[in-house]
Amino acid sequence: MRLEGKVALVTGGGSGLGRAMCLRFAQEGAFVLVTDINAEAAQETVDQGAGLPGKLIAKYQDVCDESAWAETVAFAEAELGPLDILVNNAGIAVTASVEHETLEGWRKTQAVNLDAVFMGTQAGILAMKGRGGSIINLSSIEGIIGDPLTCAYNASKGGVRIFTKSAALWCCRENYGVRVNSIHPGFIETPMVINAIAAMSEEDRQSVEAQLQMAIPMGEMGRPEDIANAALFLASDESRYMTGSELVVDGGYTAR
Repeated sequence: MRLEGKVALVTGGGSGLGRAMCLRFAQEGAFVLVTDINAEAAQETVDQGAGLPGKLIAKYQDVCDESAWAETVAFAEAELGPLDILVNNAGIAVTASVEHETLEGWRKTQAVNLDAVFMGTQAGILAMKGRGGSIINLSSIEGIIGDPLTCAYNASKGGVRIFTKSAALWCCRENYGVRVNSIHPGFIETPMVINAIAAMSEEDRQSVEAQLQMAIPMGEMGRPEDIANAALFLASDESRYMTGSELVVDGGYTAR
């Protein structure tokens, strides 16, 4: 019961890493608002968590809608209590090189992966400052290293990485008691990663699959629960002395 009595809001909680985090938090006693642009998927997460020690409720949220952020946080607090944890997890991944990406595609990726993290972090700070809490921003190893096929994704996740440090330092300077950290997953078996690889050309797909087999020292892709456990640590009081940090969970991919 490492999160007993704590209230969390997790965006993109209807599938993949978000669903795993919501369920892991509830296992440890948290009250969790599961938000997603796919309301049915969010409810499926709630249904899967029936019987866990914590509590899960679902809500539709478009993380790119600035006007909805204050309402979403207010809903969480009205239904579950004062907010303690906010996880900016919602994201998209589209494969395109710098030569082939469109401005429309670039802007869409930044809107979901970076602009929404800014809005979520701002909303979380406003809700938690003075009381304390934990904000967790999902970046990626692709926010640390480059990939020729994901220029927009690289830019968005690199932005999340350095933005997180800026927000963390501000909260320290203002003595808000709010910690802000980022998680950098490697290749994890989630629908987003699987679909992104499937959308590649046959040549690119074979190249990526061969690269993964050779490049991950631990020899396998990670599972969603690996990231959920990292998020649990950052959400809990066990990480009280961490802020502005980046937690890499990648099977050794970036260790070379």
